[in-house]
Amino acid sequence: MKPLQLQELQELQKKASADKHQLALRRALYKNQLPDLVQKPERLQTMKQRFSLDLKTLPVNHQKQSGRCWLFAGLNVLREIGCKTFGVSNIEFSQNYVAFYDKLEKINYFLQTMNQFLDCDYDDRAFQYFLKTGIQDGGQWDMFVSLIEKYGIVVKDAMEETASSSNTRAMNQLINTVLRNYAAKARSLYPNHEKIEQLQEQTLEQLYQFLTTNFGFPPQQFDFEYIDKDQKYHIESNITPLEMLQKVLTEPLSDYVSIIHAPTADKPYYQTYTVKNLGNVINGQPVQYLNLPLAEFKALILAQLKDREAVWFGADVGYFGDRSSGIWDDQAFDYQELFGLDLAISKADSLRYAHSQMNHAMVFGGVNLINDTPTKWKIENSWGEDAGLKGYFVASDSWFDRFVYQAVVHKKYLSNEQLQAWQSVPIVLKPWDPMGSLAVTE
Repeated sequence: MKPLQLQELQELQKKASADKHQLALRRALYKNQLPDLVQKPERLQTMKQRFSLDLKTLPVNHQKQSGRCWLFAGLNVLREIGCKTFGVSNIEFSQNYVAFYDKLEKINYFLQTMNQFLDCDYDDRAFQYFLKTGIQDGGQWDMFVSLIEKYGIVVKDAMEETASSSNTRAMNQLINTVLRNYAAKARSLYPNHEKIEQLQEQTLEQLYQFLTTNFGFPPQQFDFEYIDKDQKYHIESNITPLEMLQKVLTEPLSDYVSIIHAPTADKPYYQTYTVKNLGNVINGQPVQYLNLPLAEFKALILAQLKDREAVWFGADVGYFGDRSSGIWDDQAFDYQELFGLDLAISKADSLRYAHSQMNHAMVFGGVNLINDTPTKWKIENSWGEDAGLKGYFVASDSWFDRFVYQAVVHKKYLSNEQLQAWQSVPIVLKPWDPMGSLAVTE
């Protein structure tokens, strides 16, 4: 390994000091944030919230300081269906209710997963990965389906948000402390499986009580009151969460498939994938993706939007975005030209070299088409109405190509070739594969 030499540093400083362009940038950055300095104002004109296909979806909601975007996005899709089912102008399902059971199931999933590592080496990569990851707020589409198929849904009035459900960091930290403590104790008890099982039961009971303290008790039954568009009052008394789900759904969620665009050599197209030990509900719907070329991936999303149905999707929102204006556009920032940096990293290399992966789930609610070619996409976010245009964002099509990784569409849109590929035996990816990332951005 070659150390830096003082003479080299002096030469670098000399060259940098002589660069008048960089001098101007240093002075500008003294009082200005970097993104504000390089954003192209002319791109704002092309990214207005006007779309040739606009589903006019409902007002956005707010996940606050929690990583429950995937739950919010899933419930946002369901409430669009619910409004049509009940003939109402707005409805909202309890995110707190689903999040309670997600936490409980993830706790159990962790406890059961640790059974695989009772006598492994401490530096076993998988063991250390699960310990460091612990449980978190994030998730995937199939994890959402597993939860609501087991526990159903309730209206928000039946289980309101709490301070802890909207601000989860401290709660998660305490839960993970208990779980890691469990792992240490269980390994010390090995091979006494009876005592390990007793410890599991005690830990689960302890954390169940902790969850009810933070979230409240999930209702077993509730009254659903609503006034339809004709101003007629309705009430469904003592309805169960699963009954509510059955009333909302017009067809099973198992008819929807998760498609991805991962252009890496280790993931051939027209093949399904799953991720080892990724999930929340044991024996729930397994996480499964179908990898497709970009053009086909995009065409399936467009087909569902053209049928006036919103699309759940996952993307990396860490690059080329502006929360205040609600724009994601990789063409709107002049980093490369102004600073002389080599930023032309491909989507494949972004995945391979830990630069990018899916970290946030939202809903496509529209698209702008010119000659049937998309130019920009309407996005329903869950960051509240103060971000973007009353909570709605717009993404350029080029940003879509680089940073959208996953979407969920009805299988009726799949071609025969795609449907056959969906039915293939999934290749099992390692737990730390980038396509096993969770949507968790606050």
